[in-house]
Amino acid sequence: MAYRQPPGFGVSFGYGLTPWVKRLLIANAVVYLVALGFPIIGAWLAFVPADVLRRPWTLITYMFVHVGFFHLFFNMLILFFFGPPLEGMWGGKEFLKFYAVAGLGGAVLSLIFAPQWPIVGASGAIYGVMLAFAMNWPNMSIYIWGILPVKAKWLVAFLTAASILPLIGGVQDGIAHWAHLGGFAAGFLYLKLNDRMTSRVGRLRNFVSRRKVQVEEDSRAGSAGSAHRPRRSEDRVLDEVDRVLDKISTSGLESLSQKERDLLDDVSKRYKQN
Repeated sequence: MAYRQPPGFGVSFGYGLTPWVKRLLIANAVVYLVALGFPIIGAWLAFVPADVLRRPWTLITYMFVHVGFFHLFFNMLILFFFGPPLEGMWGGKEFLKFYAVAGLGGAVLSLIFAPQWPIVGASGAIYGVMLAFAMNWPNMSIYIWGILPVKAKWLVAFLTAASILPLIGGVQDGIAHWAHLGGFAAGFLYLKLNDRMTSRVGRLRNFVSRRKVQVEEDSRAGSAGSAHRPRRSEDRVLDEVDRVLDKISTSGLESLSQKERDLLDDVSKRYKQN
């Protein structure tokens, strides 16, 4: 699986591996290896809906437990590809919060609709990450097995259907479909209800980048001194927006002051008008 990165795309995979994605990859691998040697630990960390009041920590810890190498491998492969662009756009704190919310959504829906089955794996959180990626870059081409191009929005639609159909048919295949759907649902609600600027950050970053190039080209082409003053003023605004976007990447949306939020709001409105 791979994706084609368009011009202006902020974060790439591989060499662009971001801090919290890296930590999550390592944590999942460590827990897998420990549970492989000491199965009792895996059982202690797994989410059993009927025991949630006695073992509330399992609402979080179940996300780090996997039943086999390929269960771990495919979840981490998806996180490796789809996580860094989101963390790069939102910042580490916001990405981690979203990951946890999606994972909790998987546990909650399982608790409601499949209380008899123990749940393990990062799939709920991973499905939320895939959804967030598709909502931000719906037309990005995802290459399945490196050769078959599928747009992100259609891949997510297919995976949603693949989780719903077995539930409609009453199929018992040992897969936590309710956890997948819970990750989707919680991720979707979080993105819709969260700070409205979250969904604007990526578009703003691309707009500012394009606009700065345009201002620079106009400045070189301009001849009158009066024509340069508004361009210099706009250039300063764009530099300030760049600084705020970088702050989001390192410290998250919650680190912004009201003045910085107002600046992004103002530039975003101008972007829509233009």
